[in-house]
Amino acid sequence: MRVVILPSELEVSDFAAKLICEFISHKENAVLGLATGSSTVLTYKVLIEQCKKEQISFKKVSTFNLDEYIGLEPNHTQSYRHYMDSELFNHIDINKKNTHIPECFNNEFALSCNNYESMINNHGGIDIQVLGIGTNGHIGFNEPTSSLNSRTRVKTLSENTIKNNSRFFDKTEIQPKLAITMGIGTIMEAKQIILLGLGKHKSKAIADTIEGPITSFCPGSILQQHSDVVVVIDEHAASELKLYDYYIHTENMHQWKISF
Repeated sequence: MRVVILPSELEVSDFAAKLICEFISHKENAVLGLATGSSTVLTYKVLIEQCKKEQISFKKVSTFNLDEYIGLEPNHTQSYRHYMDSELFNHIDINKKNTHIPECFNNEFALSCNNYESMINNHGGIDIQVLGIGTNGHIGFNEPTSSLNSRTRVKTLSENTIKNNSRFFDKTEIQPKLAITMGIGTIMEAKQIILLGLGKHKSKAIADTIEGPITSFCPGSILQQHSDVVVVIDEHAASELKLYDYYIHTENMHQWKISF
């Protein structure tokens, strides 16, 4: 696990976007796993800027999002389809037909989940999976105690997640309590994973993910078993790491080796 600690949210986002752009420059038909939420907004803005400058093209790229609320239409302002369109897809040269969200509108949940898994496999799997992390350690909507081998499925959201996401919904709106999410096993099959962590409120989840035991009580901790994970965090999110200085040192050495 490579841990990159940077001073600010903007530097974290620039770093993550650079990793994605470098990969696409070598593989035009890259398959990206994408996340929603506040952690990814600035990274998507950098990708948009790079696309507008013609430094990168998404014309042959395919994407698969981690999750989607059940019960929200795609045009609902809080749906993740709407989020992805407004924060990324509408501003880059991607073919919308190549963007996938785990949606279900006919109550055939098992079939929708299985089809999503099949689509990922038919694309050769996910090359880079971008992740945020919840304050309770969830990745995607895989809440604490989720099976570490789970596949795409319907999950009941925890009270913690519902409370944290309530700020996005008007008091007059019904806030979903169910979502379809890629499973932890699905996420772990990505060839590379980039985990973003921003802010003091994410510091415990980040510490548990990087340095804690591997446990379903912190779903993010399973990333310790992945062969290619880059955790990119700001100083606030890194504040509870016991080996903070060591991660700074090892990243300096990593950059030193690249320069040779």
